[in-house]
Amino acid sequence: MGVVGEGNISKMRTELVEGTAHYQLPLGDQLLDMNTRIGQRLKIDFDGVINCVHCDRKTKKSFSQGYCYPCFQKLAQCDSCIMSPEKCHYFEGTCREPEWAETHCMTDHIVYLSNTSKVKVGITRGTQVPTRWIDQGATQALPIFRVSNRLQSGLVETVFKNHVADKTSWQAMLKSEPDPVDLAAEAQRLMAECETDIQELQARYGESAITALNEKECQIRFPVEAYPAKVKAFNLDKLPSVEGTLMGIKGQYLILDTGVINMRKYGGYRLSLSE
Repeated sequence: MGVVGEGNISKMRTELVEGTAHYQLPLGDQLLDMNTRIGQRLKIDFDGVINCVHCDRKTKKSFSQGYCYPCFQKLAQCDSCIMSPEKCHYFEGTCREPEWAETHCMTDHIVYLSNTSKVKVGITRGTQVPTRWIDQGATQALPIFRVSNRLQSGLVETVFKNHVADKTSWQAMLKSEPDPVDLAAEAQRLMAECETDIQELQARYGESAITALNEKECQIRFPVEAYPAKVKAFNLDKLPSVEGTLMGIKGQYLILDTGVINMRKYGGYRLSLSE
């Protein structure tokens, strides 16, 4: 096997081309097409070096998918409200980086339903459609609300997650293609169940701040030749060398015939890829 690329990585870049998810892996100064490598034997080696994806300093341990501890402590993008948007505290004047929040949080967000292994509710910035859905491994997605900022999207999501899941089971997502779901019917059902709570939010923030959408469903195919019978995840911190035939890609996972690896988890790790 020969080395085809080496360097620090970040999460795979994605785009939807004629309904199929296409992946490129940023590796050092290179951008490697991963779809064309499906069916090939690959070897991934971690040399023990981790650089913060924000400040580039060396770190012994990565936090929040690629940050050193000082950046993890000070950056708004690492705050707990990123995982729990209903806890956004920008309006309280305590945001770690107000200017960053104005660009990333104080913009239109989409509340959506998707089908990963089952129906779930989620949120994303309007600019991250359909990237967010590809990253989650969703085969179907349907926008249901457009809201004016991250806090409001989190509040709407909280209303819905009392009636539907808000988490993806990554093991189930990687085991098979989920059965198709009528997301439009699910949306109608949930909108009826949540109507009173949504109206209360609209009364608080204004109807124009939380707007119901009537959009077409997005369907996504993933380049997978075979799903694993049993999902075994590699850990580069414990096993720094991984080898196998690339059987497919879904979400941010490479599916090898020997196990799966979440490339997003290893942001900032210095890897080499051989084939």
